[in-house]
Amino acid sequence: MARYGLLIDYEYCTGCHSCEVACQMEHNLPVGKFGIQLAEIGPWQIEGDKWQYAYIPVPTDLCDLCGKRLAKGKLPSCVHHCQANVMKFGKVEDLAKEMEGKSHMVLFTPK
Repeated sequence: MARYGLLIDYEYCTGCHSCEVACQMEHNLPVGKFGIQLAEIGPWQIEGDKWQYAYIPVPTDLCDLCGKRLAKGKLPSCVHHCQANVMKFGKVEDLAKEMEGKSHMVLFTPK
């Protein structure tokens, strides 16, 4: 049986919070609860005029990859609504191959 997950290429995440809002709306989560939450890294100066500043969407324990949406043939809500198109849903094996040789990517698989 295939395992599925989310591939997140956070190099291009703009920090728009669309994934958080879409998840909260999809699952009717109360304020302060998230299925995916945006982490902000930085800003801090690395050297000279180089700065570290990034946003990383982080799935939480409440994430079920939108099982009800998947059953209807739809993508998880966070993937569907990501404005920067930095999230992909698919088989873990296929997503892992996409990561080869790239940085700034994380692969999430639910429990």
